[in-house]
Amino acid sequence: MNSSTSMMGVDKAGKVRQGEELNLNKLIPWIEGNIPELQGQPKVSQYSGGASNWTYCLSYANQDQTTEVILRRAPAGTKAKGAHDMGREYRLQAALKPVYPYVPKMLGFCDDLSILGSEFYLMEKITGLIPRKNLPKAIKLEKDTTRQLCLNALDSLIDLHQVDYKGAGLDHLAKGQGYTQRQIDGWCARYSKAKTWNVPSGKFVMNWLKNNMPKHENICLTHNDFRFDNLVLDVDDPTKILGVLDWELATLGDPLMDLGNSLAYWVQADDDKIGRSTRRQPTHLDGMLTRQEVIDYYLEKTGFKIENFAFYEVYGLFRLAGIAQQIYYRYHHKQTDNPAFKHIWFFVHYLLWQCRKAIKGTR
Repeated sequence: MNSSTSMMGVDKAGKVRQGEELNLNKLIPWIEGNIPELQGQPKVSQYSGGASNWTYCLSYANQDQTTEVILRRAPAGTKAKGAHDMGREYRLQAALKPVYPYVPKMLGFCDDLSILGSEFYLMEKITGLIPRKNLPKAIKLEKDTTRQLCLNALDSLIDLHQVDYKGAGLDHLAKGQGYTQRQIDGWCARYSKAKTWNVPSGKFVMNWLKNNMPKHENICLTHNDFRFDNLVLDVDDPTKILGVLDWELATLGDPLMDLGNSLAYWVQADDDKIGRSTRRQPTHLDGMLTRQEVIDYYLEKTGFKIENFAFYEVYGLFRLAGIAQQIYYRYHHKQTDNPAFKHIWFFVHYLLWQCRKAIKGTR
């Protein structure tokens, strides 16, 4: 939990957003009573984002060092047993830590809503670089180094898919078998429910997915939001993966569908202008694998034998279209006035067009 905030490129939290402050009068006594190594009043900062769970950094200044920990809680107005189940996220990581070293160490979980108004948990802070849309200017990677970073990131996903989830006591995390059918039915229903007048019906893609589901599925532990901006890199060696973050969507699912989800966000250097404008991770850098190279590498390393990856690629793109449309639906119906959501309907068009290209084998 030791950190040095002076390191260039290290990901840092900022000012706590108005209305999202922590009640320290209640929080500090709980922490001191349940996590004895954390004593005193911490300095509180908050990480950007906030569309999902709220994430804070608690910094404790000691005589010779600074100790930092992370607090995660659900947004205001949500129930912990729904989409923001802090207890599930905490228990998953606690069980996974002994068999998957990239998970932060869990420190404590609280289900007493009188403390912060939500369940929350504290965990070790993994100090390092988070590769967002662009790497910090201080980080310069050569082509070979960038390629090694890419391979190491993919290896950390492969390692997750090969975890003995039954041995880790995670076999009750989700239903497992039948995952493919549930995902296709679920995302088709969610897209249709969120459809607005200015986006396609999506029926062609939905029917194709329903008619082309693989006869066989593999079940493993899946992350379902595996992107570079959910990784923590070693600042001294940016090819080294220190941590994998944001386990909110992790479940027992199909590993190839997990890879398809990741590839939906994988924007490469030669993509069209619209695609490049949506990039949120540095997959465009010279040395990064292309989507096809990612697929080939993954299949070679895991030994999976499939004739055509198109189903998994289309699924990932359609799922992302569903996520985007759900966001736009809220804006369209004035449930949010965030101007960043105003033109997401256009992105939905683009993703469905990419689905059609993948179906035709021209993506």
